[in-house]
Amino acid sequence: MRAIVWDGKQAQVESGIEARDLRAGEVRVRIEAAGLCHSDVSVLNGTIQFPPPVVLGHEGAGEVIQVAPDVTNVAVGDHVVLSTLGNCGQCGSCDRGKPTFCRQSLGKLSRPFTSGEGEAQRKLFQFANLGVFAEETVVKATQAVRIPKEVPLTSASLVGCGVLTGVGAVFNRAKVQQGESVVVIGVGGIGLNTIQGAALSGGLPIIAVDTNPGKEAFAKQFGATHFICPDSTDFDLVAAVKEICPNGVDYVFECVGSTALIKTSTELLDWGGTLVMLGVPKMGSEASFVVNTMYNDKTIMGCRYGSARPQYDIPLMVRLYQAGRLKLDELVSQTYPLEDFNLALDELHDGKLARGVLTLV
Repeated sequence: MRAIVWDGKQAQVESGIEARDLRAGEVRVRIEAAGLCHSDVSVLNGTIQFPPPVVLGHEGAGEVIQVAPDVTNVAVGDHVVLSTLGNCGQCGSCDRGKPTFCRQSLGKLSRPFTSGEGEAQRKLFQFANLGVFAEETVVKATQAVRIPKEVPLTSASLVGCGVLTGVGAVFNRAKVQQGESVVVIGVGGIGLNTIQGAALSGGLPIIAVDTNPGKEAFAKQFGATHFICPDSTDFDLVAAVKEICPNGVDYVFECVGSTALIKTSTELLDWGGTLVMLGVPKMGSEASFVVNTMYNDKTIMGCRYGSARPQYDIPLMVRLYQAGRLKLDELVSQTYPLEDFNLALDELHDGKLARGVLTLV
């Protein structure tokens, strides 16, 4: 089969990739659509230090084509959205509804793929427990969440990361309430879903911030009431936000991964306000803030994967989509065949996309 492999120097489509036989508790999924997310780009630029060679891709949907004998939650022929977690489903964290705390969900590097034959054969890692930039992948059954077959897989593919992370951060971590004010910094895939999560929660106003003026239309389509476009290095974001909310805002979601913006975000908060960090800076980065600005009950929160509970939250997102309340189709700006991966990267960097999706069928 074909897959996009990062060898540490370049990412390209390779043929002749194979996925190993199933083990207990696993399923094989034929991937039909996979979203291109900044986390994949972060592997290429070294922000996320993932060992090569690796099959990229961590946001996908497809059809189950094989299940291990002990698997009962999905069956052959089911359409599924895939989750990156790979949690065990049995530990105390999983049992209390916090699968992102499961120690099995992070740091376990699997290598289910191989390429080449004989002495030239090599094992390939699987990015984020998924490796969905491949025609097939092998994952834990806990990572596969059944969805109705009438839901387009191109749109559904985005639920497993961008939607869960952005909407989940609002619903599960911050728990934004009706009428609370929100700033979202960075109108990419995560930011757009944070915006629509805030809109679904009744946040008001919802202020989107991005240096690309072309993102204003996207931001307002997904629920932003205001858009701020810093147009110079000395732009005063704090002053611009306080023209709208003079005392500061209840929530800031930093979706860029900039330590400078993390500091600025603390200055945007009203008393009792909360900063939620969603962007991923380079490993080892340190952020600072002026301590006395954080009194009056201000809070800084980390948030991994939207504090999601995939087996609950993915069906919820699908139901919201089917009810016309969650925008998924509108997220898909362009689809690309696997061979156009580099074109999709270029258009992502140029800010032309809400989201780009690779189609593998």
